[in-house]
Amino acid sequence: MSIYEAIVTFAVSWWLILFMVLPWGAQPMDAPPPGTVPSAPARPRLVLKFAITTVLALLLTFAIKALVESGLVTFRPPPPV
Repeated sequence: MSIYEAIVTFAVSWWLILFMVLPWGAQPMDAPPPGTVPSAPARPRLVLKFAITTVLALLLTFAIKALVESGLVTFRPPPPV
């Protein structure tokens, strides 16, 4: 896996994992101030969620890299016989 493939794999997995992690622990405000959407989270904790997302995306990227380089999964057509 080249560096470009690893970067693309990391970026795609980071965004997918972020959208899975965003709802974790999100609680709406008890009394939202005027002009605020009632469903807005009281404490979004985005830095923590970005850190969790980055760690999980790195683990997934390394797992995909190991799987592709092991030869169990290949994206190349078989050689002609």
